[in-house]
Amino acid sequence: MRGLDAGDTFVVTRNGLPVGELVPLHRRVFVSKAVALAAFAGAPPVDYASMRRDLDAFVDQDATPRA
Repeated sequence: MRGLDAGDTFVVTRNGLPVGELVPLHRRVFVSKAVALAAFAGAPPVDYASMRRDLDAFVDQDATPRA
């Protein structure tokens, strides 16, 4: 476990044959507002009315219990 905490990866074997791999989980990394805005700077504008129509057509808004 200390090795995984340190970022090490381990191959699990059975009778000398690899059967799996233990890898450390990727920790979330904080991204600053400036970096996030720069990443989306070239993205097209969002048409919110069109997006809402698409969502309403896809998602069932019926609140009737199904059970």
